[in-house]
Amino acid sequence: MWASLAPLILQLREKMPLNCGSWAGGVTFHLLLSFTVMAVYYLGRIYAYNLFWPEERYEGGYWEMALKGFYGRNIIDMAYYWAVLAFGYSLEIYQKYKNEELRSAQLEARLIETELKALREQLRPHFLFNTMNTIAVLVREQKNDAAVTLIARLSTLLRMSLDQNRAHEVTLREELDFLERYVEIQKVRFSDRLEVNIAIEPAAMSARIPNLLLQPIVENAILHGIAQKPTPGRVDVLAHVTGDRLHLEVRDDGMGLPVVRAGQQGIGLANTRARLEKIYGTRHRLTLTSVPGKGVTVHIEIPCRL
Repeated sequence: MWASLAPLILQLREKMPLNCGSWAGGVTFHLLLSFTVMAVYYLGRIYAYNLFWPEERYEGGYWEMALKGFYGRNIIDMAYYWAVLAFGYSLEIYQKYKNEELRSAQLEARLIETELKALREQLRPHFLFNTMNTIAVLVREQKNDAAVTLIARLSTLLRMSLDQNRAHEVTLREELDFLERYVEIQKVRFSDRLEVNIAIEPAAMSARIPNLLLQPIVENAILHGIAQKPTPGRVDVLAHVTGDRLHLEVRDDGMGLPVVRAGQQGIGLANTRARLEKIYGTRHRLTLTSVPGKGVTVHIEIPCRL
């Protein structure tokens, strides 16, 4: 009976909540209704006893039997009614909590997305400024053909950047395609002084990583490592998968970072660290190792997403 009455009671709770009429109206309504339900159920049960088990019929008659046994199970029946009401309110509170939790999560996701976009957009002016500065150097040195080639490659690179503008994540293969175009630009400036080696494990090529993750790190390796070196230098870009973790590594054989700068971060590395923190939280690791005279290694470990 209570299973069949529960949906009706829950509907009545919505139509006549307990706080209706400054609580007095709602509480009074449900008190009277719970008493009515209890009384009808109780009297119906007594009637059924008399109907189906006449040998146990009370000598004093139906009403005397009903009045004599009124105080007992009836309080439990009223408690059942209020338990259904309590369940309804608990369900409502839980639903409100889940809705608020969902709204908070959606708001946080939008905020993180906005911050990530702002961090990513900071990289483009920084990269563009450095490339334009390279073009200016070539023009100043009257290397006009190299400058024209660099402008054409920059145009291709910017077109690729705009095509990926809305993508927060790309595959490692797409990131390397972008990176190779950037390396072509830098090779125009450094000519035979720069060698870039890319060695990627096949299983890592389809892994998804944040857009423009490797380019600023490689840019740092070239500008702060190879550019400061009087002899030709090399930059290695490595990647492999171990279990469910993707390992990325960029290392150069430049001069290394001075002790006074080892704890500092440029725009590219600071941006990379902030973006990884926003996307992966504690599930990422970024380490920078510098050996004076031997170069710098940046190692990134993130979850492998395919």
